[in-house]
This record gives sequence, C-alpha cells and structure tokens, in this order.
Amino acid sequence: MQKPTAVALDPPVAIPVPLLTQQWLDLTFIHWAVEPDVVAGLLPRGTVPDTHDGLTYIGLVAFRMHRVGWLRLPAVPYLGSFPETNVRLYSVDGHGRRGVVFRSMDASRLIPVVMGRICFRLPYLWSRMSVRTAGDTVTYAGSRRWPGPRGAYSRISVRTGERVREPTELEHFLTARWGMHNRFFGRTGYLSNQHPRWPLHRAELITCEENLIVSAGLPAPSGAPVSVLHSPGVPVRLGRPARGPAAPAR
Repeated sequence: MQKPTAVALDPPVAIPVPLLTQQWLDLTFIHWAVEPDVVAGLLPRGTVPDTHDGLTYIGLVAFRMHRVGWLRLPAVPYLGSFPETNVRLYSVDGHGRRGVVFRSMDASRLIPVVMGRICFRLPYLWSRMSVRTAGDTVTYAGSRRWPGPRGAYSRISVRTGERVREPTELEHFLTARWGMHNRFFGRTGYLSNQHPRWPLHRAELITCEENLIVSAGLPAPSGAPVSVLHSPGVPVRLGRPARGPAAPAR
C-alpha cells in the first residue's frame, strides 16, 4: 500500500460544488488508543487502520448537526438540525487518503436517519437525544430507538477549558480529518469534506457513561481516554463519493 501523506491541518482539496452543506456545532471528541489489529477487521475493504506512534484510536464524538442542505439549496428547516453522537475509527486507503470510518451514528431525526442509511449506506440509528449547555459545561444524552440494539445509550458531560493555540501531533491526527471511507453500493469509496481549521479547546471529562462503543462491535474502553477536546464548531461542505483502490489494501 502506498505510504500515506502527512495529515493536513487545512483541507487539501476545495469542494466548489458541494453535495451537502451543514454545520457541526458544540463538538466533544473523546478518544481511546487501541492496537491496530483490534479494529482492522471492521474497516471497509481496501483500507487499513491509520496509526500514530503504532496505535490507532476509537473515537466517541458528540455534537449538534445544524442547517443541513443539499447542493447549494437553503438548509432544510427542522429536519436539518439535530443532536448526533458517532463512534468512529481511523483509516487510510491505497491512495494514501486518511479518513474516518463510522461504526455507528446516533441521531434524533428519523427522516435524516433513513436517508443516511439508504443514500449513503451509513450506520445511522434513530435515538432520543439532547445537548445542553450551562456555563462552561456541555452535557449530551442519548437513548437508542431504532433499529437497535435497543438499550444502547450515552451520557457525556464535559467542562471546556483553555483554547488550543497549537494542537499536539496526536490532537492534529485525531481531528484534522478530511473525509470518510465507506462501502457505497458494493465498493469502498471516499467522501471528502471541507471546513475551516478547528477552533479547539481542551476539556475535562466529568461523566462518560455509555455502551455505544460495545454496541458498535468494539471492545469496551479500558481506562481513561487519552484525549478529550471540545470545539464550538465549523461550517462544512461535503463532496461526492470517490472510488477507492480496486484491490484490497490488506
């Protein structure tokens, strides 16, 4: 497999005509380190775990999706804004494109969940969800409704801290991701995204009670997370899926 290029702090490719526009707001990134072999079998054909200092990562990312719109059309009222919590892994393909792979995507609007599952083959799941802010504390809650497993839930609370003036190599690796790998109609593809540089804050994890990671087929986190970050958010443009390598990379 071709050696991947360095992770770019800014998006490497402009998206002049986006497939989707949206905002990602009030994000909290929580990460645990794992050995690459633990997650390799869960990635799409043609990709392998992306690593930093020999380890890869399981990410739990909670946020608010806001003002989703198709092409250059206005944002969809009501249905285009909702809380979401993702479980994700880190991937690289035979073209050296580094991205994420979503294992689950809990969201509180049923129609976007159904469209995401049908149109993009993404693991969207319908859940009761909320995001509440009180001073410097942000609390996320979710309880899965459909398609299951029922009983999957998350309760996360963080206290935001100092602004990150210059991210560490690991913080950069975990957050500067400009696309995702997924199986699109029987073939692995890469869907790129474009947004401004993340405004990041370090954060203190107050509460993290969840079984989303285990429900996504991953081992339960062991010990404290290696990284907890918060961002007020960014506007985002999503491109169209591009095909990955024809041959598997592993």
